Amino acid sequence: MSNPSDAPDRPSTCPWCGSRDSEPIQPDPELLRRWLGEPLARRIGLYHHPPELRLSVVMPVYNEKNTVEEIVRRVRAVPIPKQIILVDDGSSDGTREVLAALETSDDLEIHYHDQNRGKGAALRTGFAAATGDIVIVQDADLEYDANQYPQLIQPIVEGQADVVYGSRFVSSGPHRVLYYWHYVANRALTTLSNMFTDLNLTDMETCYKVFRRDVVEAILPTLKQDRFGIEPEMTAKVARRGYRIYEIGITYSGRTYEAGKKIGLRDAFKALWCVVRYSVGD
Repeated sequence: MSNPSDAPDRPSTCPWCGSRDSEPIQPDPELLRRWLGEPLARRIGLYHHPPELRLSVVMPVYNEKNTVEEIVRRVRAVPIPKQIILVDDGSSDGTREVLAALETSDDLEIHYHDQNRGKGAALRTGFAAATGDIVIVQDADLEYDANQYPQLIQPIVEGQADVVYGSRFVSSGPHRVLYYWHYVANRALTTLSNMFTDLNLTDMETCYKVFRRDVVEAILPTLKQDRFGIEPEMTAKVARRGYRIYEIGITYSGRTYEAGKKIGLRDAFKALWCVVRYSVGD
C-alpha cells in the first residue's frame, strides 16, 4: 500500500477565484465586487463600468509648473480608459517647458494658448477636442482627488444623470480648513444661482463638473465667459435645458494664495453678474 506522504504535492485551488495556491492572486475589481456584493462594493468605491467606456479629462493649466506632472500622474493612475486633454493658458512660469517634456506621451493631448485668456477659454478649447463618452473637468493643482472619478461618473454610467457636480460641502471625507470668507462667498453665489435656476445645488463653483459628451456638445457653441464666470454660465445653461443634475460629495485639499490659488474678489463679482445674466438666456 502506498504511503499518503509519498503522493506528489498537488497545488490546491481556491474555490472562490480558481487560483492555485502557488500562484499570486491578482486583484480584480470585478472579482472583488462579486465577493463583496454590490452594496458593500459601492460603499468602498468599487463600481462597474462598461469596458468600452472612455472618459475625456479636460485640464486647464496656468502657471502650475510645480503640480502639473503630479496631477497628470494621478489622473493616469485612475483605472478607466481615458483621453487626457491639457490646455496651457499662456503660462509664463516654466509650465510650458514641463508640458513640452510630456508631449511625447501618446495618452496626452496638449493645446497651447498664446496668451492668458482664462479658465473659461481653456475649457472651450478642451471641450472642442473631447471625444470620450463622459467629460470631466480637472484643475491642474492638487486640490481635487482624481481617485474619485469612478464615483463621480457612476450616476451617468447608470443612466440616472446627464450632469454630475462634485460638492465640497456635502462630503464626509477630509477637507483642508481654509478661508472663511471664501466659504461664505461660495455659499452665497450657490444660493443666488439656485434662486435663478431653481436647483438645490450645494456647490455651484466646484471644479468637478462631469457631463455626458452630448451635453457638452449642446452647450459649447453658446459658452462665452473666458474666466471663472464659466462656472455659473455652465450651471445656468444645463439647468435651463432641463438636464438631470446630480451631486456627489468629494474630498478637498484647498491651497493658499501663496501656493498659487488664483480666484479673487473680482471673479466673485463677475460670477454674480453671470448668475443673473445667464438666467435669462444664452
